[in-house]
Amino acid sequence: MRVALITGAAQGVGYTTAKTFAAMGYHVVLTDVQPLDAQIETLSALGGSVSALSGDISSEAFVTELAEKVACDHTALDVLVNNAGISMICPAEDTSLDHWQRVMSINLTGPFLLCREFGKQMLARRRGNIVNVASIAGLHGVIDRSAYNASKHGLIGLTRTLAAEWGGRGVRVNAVCPGWIKTEMDEADQGSGAYSDSDIINRVPMGRFAKPEDVARAIAFLAQEDSFINGVSLPVDGGWVADASWDDLRLKKR
Repeated sequence: MRVALITGAAQGVGYTTAKTFAAMGYHVVLTDVQPLDAQIETLSALGGSVSALSGDISSEAFVTELAEKVACDHTALDVLVNNAGISMICPAEDTSLDHWQRVMSINLTGPFLLCREFGKQMLARRRGNIVNVASIAGLHGVIDRSAYNASKHGLIGLTRTLAAEWGGRGVRVNAVCPGWIKTEMDEADQGSGAYSDSDIINRVPMGRFAKPEDVARAIAFLAQEDSFINGVSLPVDGGWVADASWDDLRLKKR
């Protein structure tokens, strides 16, 4: 049985991706800082093969423990999905070093550690897929998100570098770049008054937020075996980054 590890799997895109891979016949390893008992129970009831280990992906000791457990229980990992991440909305001039480092440690250092440890396993068998969950904020600048934007730009850079280093050794590395998604993170960000539903809907050519399922399907597409896709940063944004129009012009076409 193929094995996929999903980080940030307690909710949102991570949990939906875990359900998607379980339905595809993978054994899915869930990890998150939150407890995962309920998620395991639900996925098992749906017929999925699942296991979990809770911990902080920005901790080198935890990532090492996780890699050792997967190697012991399953021999090797087929797919790594680096989904775990946090948001922070704050003007650059008010962003503290502690806040900056926290965003970087979870959004960029954690994925690097996971890529390094599981990449070693994949390289040893010359087969494996890594999909990093970046953002359209990794392709463009978004006001009041200096730490978040920088972390996602860095994740795209890591994706491209590892794709170049490892592609010839059987390991593909790609990224998805979602736009705004209706998840618990969005609810928290909107709760701060940073933006409204109409701000996003009016900006997206397809006229809606992304759904977690939209992103999960894109991740599954990039993780297909025997694909020749390597080093891409795939927008899953309803056309956001393709459209340089202003709102009035865009809305006239609906």
